[in-house]
Amino acid sequence: MGKPVNLNRFRKEKARANEKVRADQNAIKFGRTKAEKEVSKLRQDKQQRDLDSHELDE
Repeated sequence: MGKPVNLNRFRKEKARANEKVRADQNAIKFGRTKAEKEVSKLRQDKQQRDLDSHELDE
């Protein structure tokens, strides 16, 4: 006779595995690398500096 299996534990482990696969796919699809985030931040900072330098002093 085999060892009893907890079906709830099996179901939850399977659900966790599926969620992990889905999360990994979304990270690839929508995520950005650290370098991409840094480039984006640097560009945004430069745009803000350029805009600030064009303000008129009153």
